[in-house]
Amino acid sequence: MKIISALMDTVKRIKILRVCARKSVYGILKLRYKIRGISISTEDNVIAFCAYDGKKYACSPKAVYEYMLKDDRFLDYQFIWIFKNPDEYKTLEKNRNTKIVMHGSKECEQYLHKAKYWIFNFRAVDQWIPNKKQIYIQCWHGTPLKRLGYDITKSNNVMNSISEIQSKYKTDTARFKYILSCCKFVSEKFTSAWQLEKFGKKDAVLEIGYPRNDFLNYYDKKDVYHIKEKLGLNNIDKKIILYAPTWRDNQHDFKNGYVYKSQVDFDYLMDNLKEDYIILFRAHYLVADNFNFEKYSGFMYDVSNYDEINDLYIISDLLITDYSSVFFDYGLLKRPILFYMYDMEEYRDELRGFYIDIDELPGPVVKSEKELVDNLNSIKLDEFNLYEIEAFNKKYNNMNDGRASERLANIIIGNSK
Repeated sequence: MKIISALMDTVKRIKILRVCARKSVYGILKLRYKIRGISISTEDNVIAFCAYDGKKYACSPKAVYEYMLKDDRFLDYQFIWIFKNPDEYKTLEKNRNTKIVMHGSKECEQYLHKAKYWIFNFRAVDQWIPNKKQIYIQCWHGTPLKRLGYDITKSNNVMNSISEIQSKYKTDTARFKYILSCCKFVSEKFTSAWQLEKFGKKDAVLEIGYPRNDFLNYYDKKDVYHIKEKLGLNNIDKKIILYAPTWRDNQHDFKNGYVYKSQVDFDYLMDNLKEDYIILFRAHYLVADNFNFEKYSGFMYDVSNYDEINDLYIISDLLITDYSSVFFDYGLLKRPILFYMYDMEEYRDELRGFYIDIDELPGPVVKSEKELVDNLNSIKLDEFNLYEIEAFNKKYNNMNDGRASERLANIIIGNSK
């Protein structure tokens, strides 16, 4: 086993071996996918949903699905949900016309051939290729701060060169019919990141808002209560920080995938904040680590495996992030945001690069734990500058008005006629 593991590590590290291995594997998987679809007809009233490559029940696919369950126009539709751990989500089959399948299984791929609509928020695996009758809707999973796809001009990604990243985006561009956007800025960046004009798909952008953000427009106090109760936080009389850092392209374990090697001094934060705050730590979905915060019990809570980040948004008093897109969505709540960018120069200049200037971020940028604590101690949650966040929302969230799911449902109904 050690020899095999070492061999696989070598293949992953060397580009030419990695590219050849991927082509061979995906060639086999594409052939298998095609064979599994023989004699299966595409049906207009079947919709397949998948979030974060089958890892979660969340984001825009969840929002659209739950909207459709309440919309009588979809009474005769069949809904297929794809999960990597389907047993965890079997309760969804109590909902009308809902079927749960395992990601990559024969049953999954047969249903994918059957479904006219694919509603995903992440790049579908390369072997899943829709036919001419099918409509793949790419919801994506965030407004980008860091550069994507063909816009990446520098990268220290240990698993993919720039050309490999661009190849993945090219594959996705060829497959989807629509990609969702929430504002002019996003429409422009997605058009360039996926090279939509070059590949004849400029009209693929639907500037209708992100369905996942509908909830942030209409949640109520009961939602907050029930979520806190679920997480065991109702009896905690402290302010809640949501700390949601993103992943680093150059932090990768060849056995487990991307990891998160934090440079944050959590001891310092606990010593200086525990009297007034608790921290909900939310790792990026690509990160493989299981975090052990036993040392910080009662102060830090690992909510990385909690499916729906919207729930964590609405129960928190403020957000701390770095380069994650979460701050665009969180801006809708008009609550304080701090940007803890202890490695900003490295991330900006070596890993990805940014789409917007740091000065445009809706909150202060700090680079040390002391700065972070000082800012937290000076924030007055009910008196911070609303003008800044309102101007930010006008530019970046203008279509996130609570009706995106409705708009997408109308488009699907229009295509079904």
